[in-house]
Amino acid sequence: MTLIGLARRSLGNRALAAALTAFTIALSVGLLVVVEQMRGQVREGFYRSVSGTDLIVGAPTAPVQLLLFTVFGLGQPPGNVSMEAYQEIAAEPGVAWTIPISVGDAFRGFRVVGTTNAMFEHYRYAGKQPLAFAAGGAFDDLFDTVVGHRVAAEEGLAAGDGIELGHGGGSDQLHFHEGQPFRVAGVLAPTGTPVDQSVYIRLAAHEAIHVGWERGVPPPGATLDPDEARALVDDQHDDHDHDHDYDYDREHGATGEGGRDLEPDEISAFFVGLHNRAQAFALRYRIQEREGEPLLAILPGIALQQLWRITGLAEQVLRIVSALVVAAGLLGMLTALVTTLDQRRREMAILRACGARPWQISALLVAEAGMLAAAGIVLGIALAAGLQWLASGWLLARFGVAVAPAVPDAYLFGILGAIWLAALLVALLPAAMVYRRTLADGMQVKQ
Repeated sequence: MTLIGLARRSLGNRALAAALTAFTIALSVGLLVVVEQMRGQVREGFYRSVSGTDLIVGAPTAPVQLLLFTVFGLGQPPGNVSMEAYQEIAAEPGVAWTIPISVGDAFRGFRVVGTTNAMFEHYRYAGKQPLAFAAGGAFDDLFDTVVGHRVAAEEGLAAGDGIELGHGGGSDQLHFHEGQPFRVAGVLAPTGTPVDQSVYIRLAAHEAIHVGWERGVPPPGATLDPDEARALVDDQHDDHDHDHDYDYDREHGATGEGGRDLEPDEISAFFVGLHNRAQAFALRYRIQEREGEPLLAILPGIALQQLWRITGLAEQVLRIVSALVVAAGLLGMLTALVTTLDQRRREMAILRACGARPWQISALLVAEAGMLAAAGIVLGIALAAGLQWLASGWLLARFGVAVAPAVPDAYLFGILGAIWLAALLVALLPAAMVYRRTLADGMQVKQ
């Protein structure tokens, strides 16, 4: 019988103890694999969320906070940007396009973003990939909406369906924009970014549904019905012909009786694309040093690096904890091997009596440890894949970051190989103890 076969049968005789030891190793390896794989996938997911945007401009706050609420939909803007400031920056000679956004409402827990068709023309993600439509298209009517892939999937929406928006953010809305239904004009293709869980409406529509809400819940008759709102805008206006769509309503007569006008006085923030990316630092300096209204302009790539520096300590702590858990698993295996030595003294003596040499018996223990570690590593990879599958929905819903079970890469396989070799090294201690024992010692009967 070969050494491997003998080790397999030996472990089979202690199936329960062997299974528990392998499971302990699997838990520690699974945690390590999850931390390493999800760390990389989450980082990649954050970096793929915005691409090709040279600047993000908003009210003064921490750069990371501006990045989080504009790109990832986390938190609320600390203030707004006046339309005058937006128009001034959008008219800069080096600016190729801008995307204004206004936030504050929600649809069944999904963020509602007021914007223009420039969002679907210019926004890029994951290596400058454009947004694509799985069904329908961009805004046409004032009360059109475009929904992300996840919104459509979870709420069972399709192009042409009607929806009603809630007033205020969050999943538990107490007030709704009743009598102002929106039509789903398009459903975006999946991106694996926060775009998937957003609902987009026209900037003018965002203003229209908030008429009368200035002092809280509006009294009856204070809001605009859809026909009144449409009467304030030119239905023939085509956003596609205007990259700088900021004066959408004013230029097209969006005023009516009582001086109502659907051009917002403020927006939450806006994205900026330049003809020449080398001008980003200069424009950023001019924006932040301009007189009058204070503004903050950030470079998304630099802000993402700052975000990861903030979270870097947590990453390192998780990696240290994972390494300690793996070490604990290996020590557990060592404890199991050493503990069973006294119970197996007669087994070792019989093997010696049958002609087995001390190094062969020692090699048997090392082989058992290698098999236990290999089984634990394989099971740990399976456990990690299951945990990632379970957590993927939560991460996508909470942060808009797509993760999925994946085969370990070469780096991770190297770590797992090192763990297996460490298990063999750990087994050398009980192997050395067996080697020093003699046949006479094994045959003794202790009182």
